[in-house]
Order: sequence, then C-alpha cells, then structure tokens
Amino acid sequence: MASNILRKSLNPFITTTTTTSQLRHLSTTSAAAFSSNQENDEPILIKGPKTTSDVVMPTSSMTGSIVGRRFYKKVSTREAEDGVGWSVMLDYRTLKTPSKRPLKCPTLGLAKAIAAEWEYQQTDGIRPFTMPLMKLACTALERVPITRPKVIENLMKKFHQDLVFCRAPDGKLTRGVLDRQVQKIDPLLDWVESEFGFKPMLYTSFFGGRQGEELAAAFENVLKKADDCELAAIDAIASAAHSLVIAIGMVRGRLGIEETIELIRLEEDLQVDKWGLVEGGHDVDIADLKVQIASAAVFLGLTRRC
Repeated sequence: MASNILRKSLNPFITTTTTTSQLRHLSTTSAAAFSSNQENDEPILIKGPKTTSDVVMPTSSMTGSIVGRRFYKKVSTREAEDGVGWSVMLDYRTLKTPSKRPLKCPTLGLAKAIAAEWEYQQTDGIRPFTMPLMKLACTALERVPITRPKVIENLMKKFHQDLVFCRAPDGKLTRGVLDRQVQKIDPLLDWVESEFGFKPMLYTSFFGGRQGEELAAAFENVLKKADDCELAAIDAIASAAHSLVIAIGMVRGRLGIEETIELIRLEEDLQVDKWGLVEGGHDVDIADLKVQIASAAVFLGLTRRC
C-alpha cells in the first residue's frame, strides 16, 4: 500500500501513463528501491574511490519547466560521510540542495524515495516539478530551521480563516453545500474538540471570524513541538488545503489521503456534480492536489523512524 502511494506521488501523470508492469520493471532495475521497510533495507553503497564531486539540485521558477539534460547514469544511496543520515548519489556525485549543502535524509527510506524521483527523470531533461519529495526534503533541511518562527506565524495567521470553520449560509442556493459540510466536516470538528478540549466556532463570513485563544494556542503548540520534517509537511498540506486543521488531522492520523482530498474539494466537487467536469481544468487541479497531498503524506511516513 505504501509503495503504491509513493509511486503515485512521484509524478502527476504516472497513474495514467505508466502501467503496472512498467512500474514493476522500474522498481527492480533502478538502483533506487521503493521499499520503506527500514529494518530490512540494506544501504546501497557506491563501489569505487570517494570523490568530492557533488550535484546541486536544479531550481526553476516556472512550474512544469525542464532544467538541463540528464547528466548521470546511475542513481543510488549511501550512508552520509559523517555517519548521520543518508545521501543520494548520482553516479559518484553527492546530491546537494539549491544552496549547495549536502542533502542528508534522516532515513534510508526517504533517501531511496528521492533516488527514485531522480531515476525517473528522462534523458531529454530534468523536471523539478516531478520531484515533490526532493522539494519537501530541501524545505525541511534549509528553510524550516532558519525561518521556523515565521513559518509558524504564517500558519497561525490563516488559522482563524480555516476552511473547516467557514459554513455556507442556510439558504436555498447553498443548502446542498451546507448539508455536505455538516456531513463531512462536522466529524473532524468533533475530533478537534476531543483532541484539544475546546469547541471550534463556526461562521458564515467569507473573511472568517475569531477562534478562542485557548484553541489557537493549542494548535500553535502543536506547530512548535513539530520537528523540521513534520513542520515542512504541515506547511505544504495547509497551503494546498487552505486549512491548518486538515493538515494537523493528517499528521496525527485522523485523516487519510482520500478523505483529505474530499474535504478540500467539497464545494468544487458539488459544482462539478451540478455543471460537469471541465477537461483540462478540473482534472488538472485534482491531479495536482493529489500529488501535493500524497507526497506530503509519504514524506511524513518516510521521515519517521518508528
């Protein structure tokens, strides 16, 4: 199950363009295995002399752009030189972050998953947008430690306008939306009250309202206690979902990937049911959302050592 989620997270189009047999071939021929069972995994060590060469993660401000050509033949993993964490190797070169720091993964499972993203790259060019796990790892390693207070501050700024606190007005035109919100979101709000001891306030204003200070403090405390990898994943999920509550629900195991996507797209899916799906619009949005949520969930699972 975990490997299926991982395969789907590696590329927005992999579920439609890659057959099961092709995936099986990739997982057996690539030096980057998809396994996340760290107790049984053995490090794939590089044969040959050590080298100080390194490869820097390419960056691009354009979504969907291609950066350079594939310049490596073999992708593998090895224990970091200092013995702390795991490195991804492109041939005999160590993969580095955009700021030229060695990319050190906390677990072998994450290193292998990122190696699989690099193995997937085509010969005609490297596509950073097909490497969501690499992006999250770089965020956790570089941005979060430096900007942690700001990341938490930005998440809490949006807390009072959280998607799950806003309700459609009780009117003829919005009755279907309100009914769906009660059916799908109320169980999550009940969990919030049970988990944190405070009942959330609901409001119909588009601009949100103001939750109690106790509940806000409880959520902020969760963010402060999160490690760098967890905070990077929470930030990614909350950004995609417009909801810190949904992000915390995923991190704490209350929500799965499919349920999370359903809650995020609740109103949009009602519109699709009523007016139909726009090809090249709704379907692309759904695929993109699935990649964002699934990759964050996989990242969380692979960074946890137990």
